Amino acid sequence: MELPILPFTGPWMLAPMEGVTEPSFRDLVLTRNDPRELGGAFTEFVRVVRHALPARTLRRHLGPHRFETPVGLQIMGADPDAVAETARRAVAVGAPLVDLNFGCPSKGALRGCAGSALLDDPPAIERLVSRVVRAVPESPVTAKIRAGGENDGELEDIAQAAEAGGARLLTVHCRTRAEGYRDSADWERLRRAVEAVSIPVCGNGGIEGHSDLERLRNETGCRYAMVGRAALADPWIFSGRRVDRREAAGFLVDYARALSEAGFPRRGVVARLKQLLRHWRAGELVTDASRSEWLSADEDGVLSRLFAEAGEAPPLFSRSAS
Repeated sequence: MELPILPFTGPWMLAPMEGVTEPSFRDLVLTRNDPRELGGAFTEFVRVVRHALPARTLRRHLGPHRFETPVGLQIMGADPDAVAETARRAVAVGAPLVDLNFGCPSKGALRGCAGSALLDDPPAIERLVSRVVRAVPESPVTAKIRAGGENDGELEDIAQAAEAGGARLLTVHCRTRAEGYRDSADWERLRRAVEAVSIPVCGNGGIEGHSDLERLRNETGCRYAMVGRAALADPWIFSGRRVDRREAAGFLVDYARALSEAGFPRRGVVARLKQLLRHWRAGELVTDASRSEWLSADEDGVLSRLFAEAGEAPPLFSRSAS
């Protein structure tokens, strides 16, 4: 049987990030980057526990808009049948590919023997990938792993398990589960993963600026490079385009509006804005000296300052959930 083709349009990827890469943020990034550069994006993971998720939940994660750049739906779970049926439903509602999460280090994932908990059991990874591949034979199934659990000693075994299960792409976050999200990132682990498998590898971790994207590929042999937190600091990182303060503020204003339209109350809108402002670097809108002012400001202060920087008057956001 002919293997499904990966649909990516360029070499760079927007990472799946819980509480971040829902459509309000993700769509804004996709509209501001050429698909020849930003070649793929992923939803925040959808958690599957005992039963397959309904189609309406999967549609919500994919969002109403479709782009030339494909958006894969990421699934995290440990029950092969439930995950496989969720994958089948995801493809049925329009997901161009399904990504399996074997990297989430949260306590909830570990308690449920999902996410990075499965890094300690490579055969279980192979079985889960294989079950999903059989459920969606005409759509690509990809896998995202970390370099290991407590250490990176089983990296090659984990990578080969995902490949043996039928994954068409392996994304490797170069930190282990135990290392969490610490600043250090060991790209040598990415090179090891590339040498261990024959499928394409996407490297993730340690990217801070646009120049790091190509450097990661050159130093590790990865075909693709994935950006997580650095895209929160600069949504234009994929193109390397430098924007001014007004355009940078305009992105955040559009994000605030999108969140409000999605039903977020005013408090939730400002909380999500501050989540980005903790990292923001684009357009020199937020500097090291001013970051604490942005983060300590009340709701009115954040919104009025932000809209003023964008040259607009702030709208009236709902103070309660819709």
